[in-house]
Amino acid sequence: MASTLSSTAAISLLLLSLFLLFQTHLSLPPFDDFHDLLPPYGFPKGLIPSTVKFYSMSDSGEFDIHMHHSCYVQFNKLIFYDKKIRGRIEYGSVTNVTGIQTKKLFFWVPVTGIDSSLGFLRFHTGPISARLPAKQFENVPICRHKVLSHAFERHE
Repeated sequence: MASTLSSTAAISLLLLSLFLLFQTHLSLPPFDDFHDLLPPYGFPKGLIPSTVKFYSMSDSGEFDIHMHHSCYVQFNKLIFYDKKIRGRIEYGSVTNVTGIQTKKLFFWVPVTGIDSSLGFLRFHTGPISARLPAKQFENVPICRHKVLSHAFERHE
């Protein structure tokens, strides 16, 4: 009888632990700043530049970011951020991205997804991806209205 009681108590404790673990990973507190929301999902704060006006996020991880203005940031690659950025975030992955583009040779291509793993970020641009060190994105970058060189400017 004592072993049945201790087994029941152990199972109850295990179920309670799993429930609490599940709750802490799914119900993050609301953040005033979108940049503070990124680390709990495995991304550095500097993935999105400093010009965030406001954002919204659903329980399923779908988000809309509204920027003060569209702009450029120079990492190892030149990145363009539109005035509105959308996607879906879960731990280590951002999918269905719209509003971010990168320069590939002479063309601007949309970033469709971003993965975070082992200190690197992988930016997906259709079938091609580029891997950059996550350290480049530790600090929230300043966003520039224009590119420093006219050779890199977007033409719509």
